[in-house]
Amino acid sequence: MLDNLYARVRTHAAGPQAPVWLALLSFAEASVFPLPPETLLIPMVLANRARAWQYAAIATVSSVLGGLLGWYIGAVLLEHVARPIVHFYHAEATLAALQEKFRQWGVWIVLIKGLTPVPYKFVTIASGAAHFALLPFMLASLVTRGVRFFLVAGLLRRFGAPIEAFIAQRLP
Repeated sequence: MLDNLYARVRTHAAGPQAPVWLALLSFAEASVFPLPPETLLIPMVLANRARAWQYAAIATVSSVLGGLLGWYIGAVLLEHVARPIVHFYHAEATLAALQEKFRQWGVWIVLIKGLTPVPYKFVTIASGAAHFALLPFMLASLVTRGVRFFLVAGLLRRFGAPIEAFIAQRLP
């Protein structure tokens, strides 16, 4: 079953609209959507390793722009959307502590969490909620998301055939 799903994703990843879907997925994941961009980036690079850097650039720029939306959600919509939910759960102290940590460690949180599997939308929304300065946030996002996506693309570009064989062997 997984091998059929992987084959379908791989077919679409080689299609002409794949870069558009990668951009949309990367944008949405940075602000609202749960699926990581690597879900599409990996099969796209495996399908066309010569375009690995282009795909990494698309994922990076789109993710940073989506991060801007996430920051806006945290900075502007927090009071109207999130604050009533926080109050319902009596989590005002938790939110205040998170905001203070962002004020203290802002750039480092963005740089470190942007590389991890932690959903990036949490970082972007929390950055806005803490009113972390937008320019350092955007620059740190560009660095951390770029490192993440270019590392994945570079490894796949260099070692694509063995990785592809590994994936094919492991799918039932």
